[in-house]
Amino acid sequence: MSTEAYVKQDIKDGIATIEFFHPASNSLPGAILNKLADTVTEVGNNDEAKVIILKSGGDRAFCAGASFDELIAITDAEGGLEFFSGFARVINAMRKCPKFIIGRIHGKAVGGGVGLASSVDYAFATEYASVKLSELAIGIGPFVVGPAVERKMGLSAFTILSTDATEWRSADWAKAHGLYAEVFSNSDAMDEGINTLAQKLSKSSPEAMAELKKVYWQGTEHWDTLLFERAAISGRLVLSDFTINAINKFKAKMTK
Repeated sequence: MSTEAYVKQDIKDGIATIEFFHPASNSLPGAILNKLADTVTEVGNNDEAKVIILKSGGDRAFCAGASFDELIAITDAEGGLEFFSGFARVINAMRKCPKFIIGRIHGKAVGGGVGLASSVDYAFATEYASVKLSELAIGIGPFVVGPAVERKMGLSAFTILSTDATEWRSADWAKAHGLYAEVFSNSDAMDEGINTLAQKLSKSSPEAMAELKKVYWQGTEHWDTLLFERAAISGRLVLSDFTINAINKFKAKMTK
């Protein structure tokens, strides 16, 4: 198992796989976020790729959201804006990608991880893929990922997740509210389902899928501006004493 963060891609028989990893429960620092956004754009423009599978490395959390080490290191609003803009770039890259993106959500998704799961076009998950929007508990809010979560799950489910910020919701709850298309008892069964759909899509019309993806995402064109405006809100709030203290308490608990 790698101990170094990475983003990598592979294309075989028309099926592209993009995988990201960070040893801290797949939490995402700015460099990895930017690399992930660039990779989604690059693969989306590669004619060899007919469909994309987005996954994360390891066998535990799918994505623990933002890197707490980088969050606590932010010292001004400009730095905060730049960090949270990383999530905006990834979501917008997935939104604009002309290829269908299948999500492989093998484990828990927190904060920005829920945003990634909401931004794929079809999400497969295991029963271990519970979700939580924990941002309010540390004095900020799911401002950047909020539009993606609300688009996929509806305002009611987004309100529940963002308000009760310390509670996990099960994979079955997420499926019932539209985040996951299918939930499996284990990763092997999930991967079989992913492979079956990816094989079908790899043989479908690229032009038809690209046009259909535009339909899926219609009404989101203003996200090029909106998500960065939201990033500025998070970038400002992360400087508060409340957030600094909350993150330090959480990190101290994790090291015990």
